[in-house]
Parts: sequence; structure tokens; C-alpha cells
Amino acid sequence: MTTLPPPARPDLSLKTLRVHQRGAVLSIELSGPEPGNVVTDAMLDDLRAVLDHQGPDVRVVVLSGAGDDFCLGGDRAEFVLTDPAAQRQRVSGIKARRVYEALTGNPAVTIAQVHGRAVGAGLGLAIACDLRVGSQDASFRLPELALGLPTAWAGILPRLINEVGTARARELVLTGRAVDAQEALSLSLLHKVVPAEKIDAATTAWANPIVRRPLAALRVTKTLLNSYSAATMLADASVLEAELMAAVVAETHRGGTRP
Repeated sequence: MTTLPPPARPDLSLKTLRVHQRGAVLSIELSGPEPGNVVTDAMLDDLRAVLDHQGPDVRVVVLSGAGDDFCLGGDRAEFVLTDPAAQRQRVSGIKARRVYEALTGNPAVTIAQVHGRAVGAGLGLAIACDLRVGSQDASFRLPELALGLPTAWAGILPRLINEVGTARARELVLTGRAVDAQEALSLSLLHKVVPAEKIDAATTAWANPIVRRPLAALRVTKTLLNSYSAATMLADASVLEAELMAAVVAETHRGGTRP
């Protein structure tokens, strides 16, 4: 079993996020040093630190991205093929799953604000949230197969199937085509589409009534929603995704087709 380093303390400087809390609303903005807020190990560590240590008074968590795009997916510079055992990818995959579980199982209501592109892991972070609002320029894409990789990141596939349906998920994964905001709305990748300048107001319109809900009732309702959703998935193979991804990388390293 792979051993992970302990999560960073939240009082340490965050390298890839901007975080602030106003009342019962915790806002997390992806703000990595590279363009597009790519998901690095450092970002996974920061997200885990913030989510694991959020205060008990938090009732809404808002996830957004700085710059022109929400998130352009995993950092290819970190996705090296020089380790025959793909140990680094295995560790990153386990970290990603823990972050994903911290979002999907969060006791607070999670809201994704999506603008620009949400690619690969970026799409995964968005659909891990309970509610999703997108600007009119938002788009989604899963390019993993074109890169020679399975769509196996943190639990994205069962969540995608559960949110949009098996047939639609199959098409998005196998073709890797981009989905614009209006189609994303029709597929339930988004719950609402608004002009870019109104995305904060749309989030506030959701958050304001939620923060007034009785805390115990809110958390029990979140637990029930997650439980009933999980009950529709007879077997969740996402627990094996880190191993599956590492196996593909290792095979590629041994002489398969490089992405």
C-alpha cells in the first residue's frame, strides 16, 4: 500500500490557492503559478489541507479558478514516464482521490463556478461539486484517451455517469470532444449558465438561502443525497483508479505507444 505524506497544515502558505471566508461561505480559488490552473501535486496538497481543516461553521464552499480558464487539467510536466513502476503517478492518484472525496463528501454544500475551459481533472473538480454555475464561455472536455490514458482520475468516471447518464458519459469519454456551456446545461454538467459578469451573483443567489438552513438538517440532507446517489452505483471501481493509471503509465514506459 502506498504511503502518503501527511497533509499540509492550513496555517502554512498556500502555493496554488487563494482562500477566504465570509460568514459561513468558504471561497477557494484555484490560482496555480502555471497558466490554466493545472492540477499539480502541490495543488492537491493545498486543496486537501483547506478541505480537511475547514471550520465547522462553513455551510457553503465555492470553488473557482483565477485567470482565463477554470482548470486545464493535470500538469503534463509532472506526468513523467521515467519511472518504470509509475510510483509518482500512483501517489498522485491517491492524493487526487482523497481531494475528490473531500469535495463530494463535504458536509457543506459545494458550488463550482466555471468559466473558460474545464479540461480533464478540471472537469472532474467541477462535477465533484453539488451545484455548478458556468459563464457563457465555459466549456468541458475529457482528452485522456487522446493522450493514451484511461479516464481514471480520482473518481471522475462514476460521478460523470451518475450526473449525465451512461450513454452521454460514454460519448464524452470516447470522443473527447468539447462541450460548450449550453450543451453542458442540457447534459447537467451545469445547473445554470449566466453572463460572466453575473456568475458571482448567481452563486450568491444559491448560497444565501443555504446558509440560513438549520445546520443539522443541511448536513443530514447532504448525507442522504450522497448515500442515495452511491446506491445507484452497484460497484465503484474508482477505488482502483490510481493503480489502473499507474499500470497504464508503466506499460507505456515499457514500450507502448506514448501519448
